[in-house]
Amino acid sequence: MRRGRMGVTGRACLAIVFILLLLTSLWLQGSLEFHWNYCLKVFYQKEKPFVLLNSTGSSGEDAVVRYCPGQTFQVAKLYSELQAAAAQDEDVLLQPYLSSWDELIKFMEALGPMVGLISQEIESKTSIIRQLALHESEKEEIARRGEEGESLLLVPEGGAYHSVHTMINWELSHGLVDFHTQTDSGCRTLLRLHRALLWLELFLQRLAETPAPPARMKRPSDLCKEAYQVTLAHHHTWLVQRGAELAFLAMPERGFFYQLVCVQNQQEVSLVLNTVVQAIREVYNRTQRALEEHSMLDLP
Repeated sequence: MRRGRMGVTGRACLAIVFILLLLTSLWLQGSLEFHWNYCLKVFYQKEKPFVLLNSTGSSGEDAVVRYCPGQTFQVAKLYSELQAAAAQDEDVLLQPYLSSWDELIKFMEALGPMVGLISQEIESKTSIIRQLALHESEKEEIARRGEEGESLLLVPEGGAYHSVHTMINWELSHGLVDFHTQTDSGCRTLLRLHRALLWLELFLQRLAETPAPPARMKRPSDLCKEAYQVTLAHHHTWLVQRGAELAFLAMPERGFFYQLVCVQNQQEVSLVLNTVVQAIREVYNRTQRALEEHSMLDLP
């Protein structure tokens, strides 16, 4: 047991060296804007307990996505926000979409400081969209009070950043999207989140799979690396790829994930994670269609 712990510690130390190199490169094709004070961060927040019952998993069985006392990451809240994001036909509501990312960020932070560092860049992306939405909301309020002559006739119901579709249409009509140069537009930022969401979707999907005997279940670190290699790795430099893969080596073992979503075994975790993966996939597919329709899948 001791030798196993030392192995994880050694891998974590090795990962730290390469993470330092990552600070000069990119994560989601954007600057790394996080601070090292994450390593000193101790988080705990109290949530109102709630339980989502009878969520049908991919196997047709009923999965219980439950509140987990004493934890920051709540799989039930993640699932609830994903459902809310997809509440509007063929669109994705941005407020619950960003809230679902808040939970996914907590999920990554719970996996340890090496994986948690990655989440800081993702958090910076959610902040960009929130700031854009706040800015437009303030402008709309000024116009409503008659302090500016700007017309509100072209503002979508719910605001310019109410949903993925309203944001895309608003930014295109106002010339805020540049197809040749990097900008902090909501559309470009959404694309980076969109790519990361596919990575997490595939990771959770593979974590939920139970291979048929005599095959053995793979380590979560290997599953995360595999998911990364077929998603985000295509958008990263060689240096970032090596650093990210080494960071995954410090990921906890499978039993930790059971505790994280309040289950006892692989069968139960499969039901819960498959339920969550279905919700992620619905949000991802809607966003994919919206970005593809406007030729935004390769924004610089």
